[in-house]
Amino acid sequence: MKLPHPLTLLVACVVVAAAFTHVLPAGQFDRRDDPEAGRKVVVAGTYHRVDPHPMGAFETVVAIPDGIIDAAAVITFVFLVGGAFGVVDKTGALRDGIEWLVRRLGDRGIVAVPIVCLAFAAAGAFENMQEEIIAMIPALLLLTQRLGFDSVTAAEMSVGAAAVGSAFSPVNPFQVLIAQKVAGIPQLSGGVYRIVFLAIALLLWTLGTMRHARHTRVAVVRTEFSSEAHEFGTRGKTVLSIVLLSFAVFVYGVASLHWDFNQEAALFFVMGCVVGVVGGLGVTGTAEAFVDGFRSMAYAALLIGFARSISAVMEQGLIIDTVVNGLATSLAGLPVPVAALGMMLAHAVIHVPVPSVSGQAVLTMPVFAPAADLLHMSRQVAVLAYQYGAGMCELVTPTNGALMAILAAAGVRFDDWIRTAWVLIALVTLAGAGGVVLAVGIGLR
Repeated sequence: MKLPHPLTLLVACVVVAAAFTHVLPAGQFDRRDDPEAGRKVVVAGTYHRVDPHPMGAFETVVAIPDGIIDAAAVITFVFLVGGAFGVVDKTGALRDGIEWLVRRLGDRGIVAVPIVCLAFAAAGAFENMQEEIIAMIPALLLLTQRLGFDSVTAAEMSVGAAAVGSAFSPVNPFQVLIAQKVAGIPQLSGGVYRIVFLAIALLLWTLGTMRHARHTRVAVVRTEFSSEAHEFGTRGKTVLSIVLLSFAVFVYGVASLHWDFNQEAALFFVMGCVVGVVGGLGVTGTAEAFVDGFRSMAYAALLIGFARSISAVMEQGLIIDTVVNGLATSLAGLPVPVAALGMMLAHAVIHVPVPSVSGQAVLTMPVFAPAADLLHMSRQVAVLAYQYGAGMCELVTPTNGALMAILAAAGVRFDDWIRTAWVLIALVTLAGAGGVVLAVGIGLR
């Protein structure tokens, strides 16, 4: 069976979310400013009913442009990154460089899979990379095509490995560190334990990706140069050096200067302009290449906005806090290991309407951390359950606009992704569940 078109699927999710506003009671937690977390967090034990606000038909439709507007910063980033790499592609340097790399690898092309997986997992672990992956999809597709791998392999090596790195990371500032801060436990605590399970999860994911790559590999006819490639000369090397330098500046800006999407988008816009001049496209050629890049990213950018509309409907309908409170309350009275796994499942469920891991942390941890105390469960375990539950849900929920956009950019249908990757996602999730149960058993603090 095939799932509907991604836009159809997302609009259906918006309609379902609106229907829930007519069924679930409206409620809210009180919130307070938390200077350490840098945002508002809920106050545990303050859930209360409020006047219902069921979403009408027209309000539901209006929520779609609301979601697109809410995601404006991300959408702008996607357009400018797409435009910049449209310029890079127009110079031919990327294709020539990848052709050179493929010739060097020869029959050892499979070694590219663990190298790329490790790179994206590191980016996920250190800075929760998601939307930024869209910038690298064109290069990855060229590489996988020339090595004989399919586009699902490109997705598994990039968004899949990055999600595993993010979910199991001991240092992800947008996930584990903010969750530990909100839960009131020392940041970086339990780091060694998390590193062990990060290694296990990443090994499983990499081996699974290599297995898929081998089984789907097709023979590639190699010539001295491909029909579209030329000698990888000085101009091409200069262009790719500018691209690599831009990524180095990008990493520094995110890690040290705390850049947001606006600064990142500006960096890639400048990169595209410089590459166009250095690559010999001229002013007009550079502008035309930017337009081609914008056009190629329009669909992916809109998917992000449509996905954001789902949570916009539930926020306006005042039912997100109701869902969180209901899931937390349902864990009471369960044995501790079962409650820990239930907490992990609850975080996966919550992540569907709340696809932001940092937003979910400040929404749920003030509720689940005290619940862990009542269940005689370590708060460290509560954070692990949040990490693994929400983090792995990133790879299966259509409300994750970044995932949908990356798959669209790679030319992978969402149902093809689920059908191909679900076993691997399940294995890594089971590893996370094992980590949660073991943490309960050893009393991880």
